[in-house]
This record gives sequence, C-alpha cells and structure tokens, in this order.
Amino acid sequence: MKPIFIAGPCVIESAELLDAVAREIKHINSVHDIDIIFKSSFDKANRTSINSYRGPGLKKGLQMLGDIKEKYGLRILTDIHESYQAEAAGEVCDVLQIPAFLCRQTDLLIAAAKTGKTVNIKKAQFLSGQDMRFPVEKAKEAGAKKVWLTERGNSFGYNNLVVDFRNIPDMLEIVETVIMDCTHSVQRPGAGGGKTSGDRRFVPHMALAAKAFGATGYFFEVHPDPEKGLSDGPNMLYLKDLEHIVKQLID
Repeated sequence: MKPIFIAGPCVIESAELLDAVAREIKHINSVHDIDIIFKSSFDKANRTSINSYRGPGLKKGLQMLGDIKEKYGLRILTDIHESYQAEAAGEVCDVLQIPAFLCRQTDLLIAAAKTGKTVNIKKAQFLSGQDMRFPVEKAKEAGAKKVWLTERGNSFGYNNLVVDFRNIPDMLEIVETVIMDCTHSVQRPGAGGGKTSGDRRFVPHMALAAKAFGATGYFFEVHPDPEKGLSDGPNMLYLKDLEHIVKQLID
C-alpha cells in the first residue's frame, strides 16, 4: 500500500504560487501513480509576531483552494483554528487539519468531525503519542469516520524541537494512519528574532527515519523559493526537491 503524501506552501501567498506548486504535484502524481494531497493555509493564526503575514482569510482563501481543486483535480487539506471555520472549510476540503497547539480543543474537534471529512490531528508539542488517544476519542464520538494523527516533534527546552520516533508506533495503536510532518519537525520555534526559524537540510532524514518506524504518510511544506516564503521559509522544502524525496519513500 502506497503511503499518503501531503504537500504545499505553508500559507496562501498568491494564486500564482498555488498554481506553481499544484502543477508540480500533479506532475509527480501522474509520473509515480500516487495521490499527493495539496495543502495550504488560508490563515496562520499562530504566528510568532502580530506583524507576521497570516494569509488571505477564510472566504478568499477557500475560494482559491477550490480553484486549485477544480483546475488540477487534487484533493485539498487545510487547517482550521476556530470552530466556525469547519463547516465552510469542509465544503471545499477533503481533509481538515487540527493544529498541534489546538489538538485538545473539544469544540474544534467536534466541529471538524461533524463535517464528515477526514480529520487530521497534529500531535501537540507537549504531548506523547499515547496521549493522542483522547483527541481521537473526541473526534470519533462526534461522528468522525476517518481520523489521522500527525507527528511533528516535541518541545525541547526553548526554541527547539526533538522528534521521538517511538510516537509513531504508539499512535499506530490508536489509528491506522500516522503522518510524519517532516518540515515542521525541523522548526526552531521563535528562534528567528520574532519569527520561527528552522533547518530544512534535515527534512529528508526525518522522512526516512519515520519510514523506518512505520509511518504511513508524509507531510512536506514546499515552496519554489523558500527563502522568500512569507511563513516557515527556513524549514520549507524547495519544490524542485519534492519528487526526489517522494521517490525515495515509495521505492
């Protein structure tokens, strides 16, 4: 069974950026007979600074994601931060993602579950893999038919993360699908002088290590020029490098 792949720019910056990434994802899908899910955020509500770029907002952002879905035939994933966003996002997106910091927010989980869409819950930086049974229970009790979990590292002192890959098999005892977030896991939160820093050179290693621990999917934030990205640039993968990593993971 082929793994699940999720890829796209951290935040919606422009229609041109979404088109560039979607074209490459469609190419990779066709060449390798896979189904990469397109990801981007309409709002980054958890940025370090109030001056950080957040995105186009719910209405315009979902319209832009809907355009990508219609034009390229890709499945869509986006994250929601407040309960009222779930219904509208569920009308466009195939997978609704719960941010790590919010994974215990009961009303958010319930709202996502009630859309009937797949709910991808990111493991909080302060929880273990075993702790994630409780957010999963909330989503399933609210009617979610399919729940995924995503590993993205744990806080390691200040401004740093470390990945305990034992969380992957632990979470596979709770759900069938466990994704490795290979780009957020190399973040250095708040270490960039008012913004998040990171080290993308470790992204391929995160993916291959996760494969060894049994991950069933992989999450990559990608950008044609990450150095100019408006969010998470230092840990986003260069778009041109995505196909090579995908090939390594499906071989």
